[in-house]
Amino acid sequence: MYETVAVIPCYNHPQTIGFMVDAVRAYQLEVIVVDDGSDAVCAEVLDGLARRHGATLTLLRLEHNLGKGGAMMAGLRHALSQGYTHALQIDADGQHDVADIPKFLALSDQRPDAVVYGVPLYDDCVPKARLYGRYATHIWVWINTLSLDIRDSMCGFRVYPLEPVVRLIDQTRLGRRMDFDTELLVRLHWQGVRLTHLPTRVRYPVDGLSHFKLVSDNMLISCMHARLLAGMLLRLPLLLWRKVAW
Repeated sequence: MYETVAVIPCYNHPQTIGFMVDAVRAYQLEVIVVDDGSDAVCAEVLDGLARRHGATLTLLRLEHNLGKGGAMMAGLRHALSQGYTHALQIDADGQHDVADIPKFLALSDQRPDAVVYGVPLYDDCVPKARLYGRYATHIWVWINTLSLDIRDSMCGFRVYPLEPVVRLIDQTRLGRRMDFDTELLVRLHWQGVRLTHLPTRVRYPVDGLSHFKLVSDNMLISCMHARLLAGMLLRLPLLLWRKVAW
């Protein structure tokens, strides 16, 4: 039997985290909120949510800010240790359409061995610089997987089968910040973990707060693509054989 928990990384989103937790709980999912070193204002909001939701919400506190990837790795490890088989990842800032949660869960039930990842459908509010940056990442992901299998590697709305994902994060040094989502999908693809996608509407944060740092995070992402390219070249014979075998 499959058991899914929602994992929400949170760093200073006091205005939206309550809405996101309530929305996820409306679909009868238990929730792990990872407090990624938030300030006192957000920490107080999280404490209130933990009191209100009781045993259905686990508040996992990190002493220092590790970044989105670091928070997700902590949350996924904790979820597996508590006996869950799958984890729904969703952001705290309100950009993901919670009405699509049943679609993600239904597709995961159909394909329990697969990662179900979101492919964003944007409206006019998406910053153009971010949109063009995504296109560049798409190209590098296609190169590094020698395929078009990954339609979008940056959307943080997903369902993971926990065992292969936690095994990977325990065995591999992954990026801990905005490079995490992309690197994880590429490395799972290399390992032969099945991936399936679901279109989902994405809007940019309702509280106007984004922790994406244009210069430093783009540098991290560029370094990640360089590491992945080196890894792809080492795996080239296997990847080519897999394309023929499949």
